[in-house]
This record gives sequence, C-alpha cells and structure tokens, in this order.
Amino acid sequence: MRAARPVRRLTGALLTAAAVTAALCLGGAPAQAATPGVYVALGDSMASGPLIPDPTGPLACGRSTHNYAHTLQARYGFTAFRDVTCSGADTTDMTNPQKLSLLGQDAGYAPPQFDALSADTTLVTLTIGGNDVGLVGVAEDCMTLNPFETPCKYEFEPVVAAKTEALGPKLAAVLDGIHARAPQARVLVTGYGLYIKQNGCFPLQPVLPTDANFLQGSVDRMNAKIAETAAAHGAEYVDVRTPSAGHDSCQSATAKWVEGYVPVNAASPLHPNRRGEEAYAGIIAARL
Repeated sequence: MRAARPVRRLTGALLTAAAVTAALCLGGAPAQAATPGVYVALGDSMASGPLIPDPTGPLACGRSTHNYAHTLQARYGFTAFRDVTCSGADTTDMTNPQKLSLLGQDAGYAPPQFDALSADTTLVTLTIGGNDVGLVGVAEDCMTLNPFETPCKYEFEPVVAAKTEALGPKLAAVLDGIHARAPQARVLVTGYGLYIKQNGCFPLQPVLPTDANFLQGSVDRMNAKIAETAAAHGAEYVDVRTPSAGHDSCQSATAKWVEGYVPVNAASPLHPNRRGEEAYAGIIAARL
C-alpha cells in the first residue's frame, strides 16, 4: 500500500472543430463593441487559471487575466464584468467567506462568491464541484514511479463515488441560489476536461494505467452528475471534456490543454494552461 499523503483542498479541481478553432483564436481577439449586460464568473481553480500569467485579484485565488472568463470578456465586452473565481473554492464558498492561504501562510478571506451576483446580472458561468469531490488530492495520492505498486483505485474509489453522489444536492442548492439572486441570468455550468488519456502514459505521468482510468473515469462521473443537476435546475451544461480529446496531459507541450504532475507550460499542476482556458472560452462562446 502506498504511503498516504494529506489531500489538499484544490480543484479537480478538471464541440465541433469550428468551436475548437474559435477557441484558439479567442486569446488575441480584440474586444467587440460593448455587449449590453452583466457577466459574473463563479468557480474554482479550473475557472480561475492559477499560475497562468498575469495574476489579478487576490494572489491566493490564483485568478488569471487569461482564464476563460477574462477571455470571454475580451471578446464580448460586457457592460459590467465580475470575475470572482478562486482556487480552492467549493460549493460552500458560494455563500460563505473562503479562507485563503498562500505558500502555507494565512492570506485572509475571499468574500462569498454570490456577493458578485445582482438582480441585473444577465450571464453567469460556473465551474464547481472538483473540490467537493477532492479529485486533485486523490490524484496526488495516486502518484507512483513503481510499476508494481498496488493501484490506488481500490483505496479511493468508494470515497470518490460517495462524494460524487453527494455533489448533486450541493450543486442544486448553488444553482437555485444563483437564480434567486440573479433571476434574469442565463446560467452556463461547465464540466471538467480530459486530464489523462485511456490507460495514461506511465511514467511520463506517474500514475499506473488502472489508476489513470480510475481518475479520468471519476472526472467523467462527476461531469455526468453536474450535467444532470444543471438540467434539473434551470442551467445549461457546457461539455469541455469531449472537445478535449487529443489535448490531455500526455500530449506535447503545444497540444495539451491541461498540465500534468510537472507542468511544462505556465500553469498549476493538474490544471488547465492558457491554451486550455482559451479553448474552454471558445467552447462556451459557441453556446452564446
């Protein structure tokens, strides 16, 4: 059995060819004439873009000026734009202050993300759930360079399954809360991407094939729960996993949308890089 390590409270935090092409063009696109409306971006580190230049807002939130929300704002130029995404956020941080830390030190609190909502909000994007399920922490505990290691799947699968099931009611409450505070808003809820291909790429990414399938399978089951809950609570689900094929952490530095355990692009481990955030923005834009 591998030695257990503390599970960190991070995010998991996890279309058509035309939409993907649009995604890669969004980053350098000039803002169009102002789009009437108020856009509020909520979510965890999959949405905030930690360690992607340039930082904005509280450093402990890891919020980037090139995350998908800022990329969408650059394209559409909404009259008002509020990005309150923050690394480490889970569903409780929508209505409660989020305790922050930076390099192991207390960094104060971020206000409840719902404080950014208002009656005149017209668009909300949300990425949440990875920290409720704890998938990044599990992925960290599954690392091994020993090909004869016992797969971590057998240790973590029951816990992850239970937390994924419990996510449904938590996300439902979040979506109902958004509608109550922003009744005019169109609400788009993203899933999480393709982090590692079938059977992985051991030892390039240091997880056994069985565990690579377990980890990505867990992301996929979480995505299904998010999609199911969004449909039942007046929100639109945006699939970023399907168009991520060929862009997982096993791919080349210029092809991958998410980084592996040791990033080769400016981004946090096991999180989207700038190319990925821009691709997600393009996928969302195709829905808009």
